[in-house]
Order: sequence, then structure tokens, then C-alpha cells
Amino acid sequence: MKLNFDNRLTRELPTDELAEQTDNQPRQVYQACWSVTQPTPVSHPTLLAYSQEVAESVGLTQADVLSDVFVQVFSGNQLMEGMLPFSTCYGGHQFGHWAGQLGDGRAISLGEVVHNQQRFELQLKGAGPTPYSRRADGRAVLRSSIREFLCSEAMHYLGVPTTRALSLIATGDDVVRDMFYDGRAAAEPGAIVCRVAPSFIRFGHFEIFAQRGDFQTLTKLVEFTINRDFPELNGDFAAWFKTICERTAILVNEWFRVGFVHGVMNTDNMSILGLTIDYGPYGWVDNLDFGWTPNTTDANGKRYAFGRQAGVARWNLQKLAEALVAVAPSQQALIDGLAHFDQIHADRLATTLAGKLGLLTWCDADNDLVNALFQWMQILEVDYTVFFRRLADTQSAADIEVILPAFYQPELLEDVTYRTMVMDWLDQYHTRIASQDESFEARRNRMNAVNPCFVLRNYLAQQAIEAAEQGDLNKLHELQKVLSTPYVDLPEFQHLYEKRPEWARHKAGASMLSCSS
Repeated sequence: MKLNFDNRLTRELPTDELAEQTDNQPRQVYQACWSVTQPTPVSHPTLLAYSQEVAESVGLTQADVLSDVFVQVFSGNQLMEGMLPFSTCYGGHQFGHWAGQLGDGRAISLGEVVHNQQRFELQLKGAGPTPYSRRADGRAVLRSSIREFLCSEAMHYLGVPTTRALSLIATGDDVVRDMFYDGRAAAEPGAIVCRVAPSFIRFGHFEIFAQRGDFQTLTKLVEFTINRDFPELNGDFAAWFKTICERTAILVNEWFRVGFVHGVMNTDNMSILGLTIDYGPYGWVDNLDFGWTPNTTDANGKRYAFGRQAGVARWNLQKLAEALVAVAPSQQALIDGLAHFDQIHADRLATTLAGKLGLLTWCDADNDLVNALFQWMQILEVDYTVFFRRLADTQSAADIEVILPAFYQPELLEDVTYRTMVMDWLDQYHTRIASQDESFEARRNRMNAVNPCFVLRNYLAQQAIEAAEQGDLNKLHELQKVLSTPYVDLPEFQHLYEKRPEWARHKAGASMLSCSS
């Protein structure tokens, strides 16, 4: 097994001179972007799942992945030639407040691999403490690792920008975690995910140096990021910030398209590449509720609710702009970038809504159509994913029975007021569709290409977790298989395409989760 390492980050950015002397002890790290960090060995690593596609992208064969060497390397027990393990320093705004230094407390990067002229950073999540670890940080439990592995891959196949997952490895060691922060900590099986991305640099990487007034290190980081991760921009700062804003706008619109809720959109969880990063208390909205958050920590404020994600993304970009103002060639470059986010978000939202509804074009009157739709979908508890998939199969208001499987309380349609509300909307919708002069089959195909039939609902992930904790990996592998074709109806997986069962509405782990999840 061989990988081609080219570790530009550790070669070009300032290092933590005290790292090797302090043996990963948590501390404040100054004037450094990274610290040498050796993974902590585990007792009995076992490969539970892997992505063959990701393996091939970094230059590994199936035989490589199934070898004992792979398990030892990607559990942190062994290093390969060219690896230089490290963790990075960053800060962040958490729930709207500056949190100071955060950093890679649970993640250790093994290095940067170049394969087929593409660069990938390999990062182990759960491989032991780092200088940035807090409290019991450093290790990860099986449940959170399964969720990260599955969701990374699910998002990729949905077409949403994301980090990827190479492998999921059980450590053979227990980890103590307080799942709901209620004082009931318990031992759980540990695991490590190897996640993969061209870069794991976050908004918070820039914020920490700006907050500390370390503009020399900040300048180096900005120049490095532009040169390594945005080479096509030829060092143009204004174009760089504009690109970050554009990619972020695209990202949150893709989340909206598939009904994904990140759950913890702190600035330290925002990727400079516009990728979905850090899968913690995420979820897919079941019954449409713009105020729903999957994060128990966010249950009261609902800062990161489904309907607020675009606004939070804009706020986070504002904080990034404030961090960059001291090193920007002009404030105008930052102002223009934020304005670009606003424009791209508005344009993409219109495109997203048009696609979900099967409209070839978007006009102002369509706003009334979609607002009315979302209003009754919330009132009547209609499943976001199932509804849009079923809507593609309707041809008139008379097809109300076609969308009935999307209703969590179908008995409400026995009320004449509610039934009339839905049928009137269907009539208006199909009048609008009829104006497009397009065949039913063509519209349905277009809608089904953007409205998935499968999303990784929390209860499905929880079922896979509970089975895996008992040694049964069948549900995990079943989900891994179906998530690779989320837009294709497969009869053998019909049970995975249906709305959330009632038993899962309030079940721990199947609806809302904590940040430790």
C-alpha cells in the first residue's frame, strides 16, 4: 500500500514549536497554524465500512483497503512513509458568541495526498487528544462515527458539496460520553472515521489570528489558502472572498433543496471551500417545519433551524469579512463579496424552487404559489421529501390521493376546509404547469432528478447504530448501498423511502441529537 504525500500545509505555514515538548497537552497555541500531533494507538481496530470510490480517488485499491496495513494506518496505530500527523489551530463564533481558541480537538490529519493531479487531506476523527482538545475530547464513539460516515457519503450522492469518508474503523476501546449533556455519562464503543477533503480550512482559522491581532500569521494563512486551494485566482484576494461567498450561497441552497439541517453552523464549522463539514447533530426535515432544529442545544433559540440557515451563513461570512478586514486590499472587496452572496442566494433559491416544482422558469407570481404551499404543508404536517417526490406523479387536482402518503395526519383532509385548501393549490399548480407546454413524463423526470426519494433520516441512522452496537452491520451496509442512488426508486428499498414512523418522532437519537452525537 502506497500513497503520494505532498504536505504543503505543514511545509508552508508556521508551526507550533512547543508541540513535541508538550506531548499533545491541551493549551493555548500562539503564532502557529498547526501542531505536530501523533495519533494515540487503539487496542483492536476492525474495519466496519469503507468507500471504494473515495479509496480509488486517493490512489488505493480494494486490496489495499482490505489489508491489515490499512486498518493499522487508518486507526492511527501505524504511519506510512510521507505522513506527518498534525492538528490545526482555529477559533470560532458558537451560537453567535466568540468562543476563543477551539482547534482540531478530535481530528488529526495524516497528510495531503496527491493523486491524478488532485489534492486530498486525510483526516482521522477520533484518533486521540490534540493540543486543542477540550475536556473528554479526542476520541469518538461508534454512533457519531457511523453518522459521519453515512452522511458524508449520502450528501455526496445527493449532489451536495461535502467532505467525504474513506473508512469507518471500530477501535475495540470504550469511550465515555454524556450524549444529552444531562449528567448521565456512559461508556460506549469507540470508532474512527477517516474523512477526506481538498482542504479542511474553516472560517475560524482566520478568525483566531484576527482576534489575537496576529496579522502576520493571518496574512500567511490567507496567501497560502489562495495559492493552494484557489490556484485559478492567481492570488486575487477580492476574487477569493467573492468565491467563498458564492460557494457558501450555493451550499445552503443545496441544503434547502434536499431538506438538510446542519444543526450547528458555528463559524468553526464553515468550510472555506463551501463544503458541508462536521456532521454532528444534523438531520433531514421530516414534516416541513422551518423552525425545526435537530440540535438539542439549539432547541430554545433555534438559531440553526431549517429556515434560518441562509441567514446564518450570511452572518458567518460577515464575521469572516471582519476577520479579514485588516489584511484585505480594500474594504470594498469584502462588501462586494457579501453583496455577491445575497445575489447568488436569491438567484439559486429561485432556481431551486423552480426545480422542485418542475417549473421551467421562475416569475414573481410563483412566490405566491410556493408561499401558499409551504403554509399548508406546515399546518398539515406534510413530509418534505415524500411530498415533492409524489408531486411529480400528479397530473391534476384530482390526484390528491397521490400525495396522501406524505401527510403525517391524513385524517385532517377529511375536514372540508383543509381538503379544499390543498385541492385549490393543486389546481393552481397544474394550471401553472400546463402553461409550459411540456409532457408529463418530461416534467416528472426533471423533478425526480432534483427531489430525492431517499434521504438519511435520523431514525434510519439510529437503527443502523443500534444494530452495529450489537455486532450487526447489515443495516449499515444496506444504508450505504441505497444512499448511493438517492434519486432512483428501487423496489427492494421501498421501506426506506417512506415518511418517518410515528415511533421515531420523539425517540432519542431518531429525531433530535446533541453536539456530542
